[in-house]
Amino acid sequence: MSSAITSKRPKKTKTTTTKITANSTTTGGQVQSLSRGLSLLKFISDSHNGVALTDLAIQAGLPNSTTHRLLTTLQQHGFVRQMGDLGLWVIASHAFVVGSSFLQSRNLMVLVHPILRQLMEDSGETVNLAIFNIDEYEAVIVDQVQCNALMRMSAPIGGLLPMHASGAGKALLSTLSEQKCLQLLHKKGLHAYTQYTHTTAAALKEDLEQIRKQGFSFDDEEHALGLRCIAACIYDEHHEAFAAISISGPISRISDDRVTEFGALVMRAAKKVSQEYGGIK
Repeated sequence: MSSAITSKRPKKTKTTTTKITANSTTTGGQVQSLSRGLSLLKFISDSHNGVALTDLAIQAGLPNSTTHRLLTTLQQHGFVRQMGDLGLWVIASHAFVVGSSFLQSRNLMVLVHPILRQLMEDSGETVNLAIFNIDEYEAVIVDQVQCNALMRMSAPIGGLLPMHASGAGKALLSTLSEQKCLQLLHKKGLHAYTQYTHTTAAALKEDLEQIRKQGFSFDDEEHALGLRCIAACIYDEHHEAFAAISISGPISRISDDRVTEFGALVMRAAKKVSQEYGGIK
């Protein structure tokens, strides 16, 4: 059965328009109280040893009363708590529970691959992801995006890179303490892959110091003749380097004047992964 269409028009109903004023609780698509509460949560997490209400109010640019009201709400939900005789505010257990769910759900390979592909397009060279196997002091290639050039670097997934003679290896090595570096030298030695490989502790130490200063490593035909590689580290939530991204290609295309350019590209990519994977800024 179809509905009949009549010509009778419905009565107009009176509508009210809600005006949004400057004091509205939504600002720029954000709920103001939620945004303020999350800001307070961040300030507290950055303080490490706890922070007083008045200091939080100053950092947030809020009255003490508003700050206290927001903190009380966060406390009721288990995100913050007061500690000690001074009543300093610290992060509470439920914040850890929420953070842990992120750790359980994150997938490095899914997160990194689009960034590797973009880096390949930006540089025009093959890009690799290597994980640090600290027990064996080796860097293991776990992902790769090859460039479209006829002459290109190609390494097998699962292939091992020497720590002292590869871009990824040296980038990771530069983050270790001197004691751990010495353990590496004792366990693996400094095998000469080419005439450009660092085969003395002094030469390697000097290179690692340069890597720490500039933020990226440079393998200048040290692993294979005619091949150059530039790499930067990825850091986890503990600020520890556990992987590295590298750009590899022939010396004919990675000329001296492009090393700094590629260094900036690979550092930017590694920083993006560190931010998304470990929350590192």
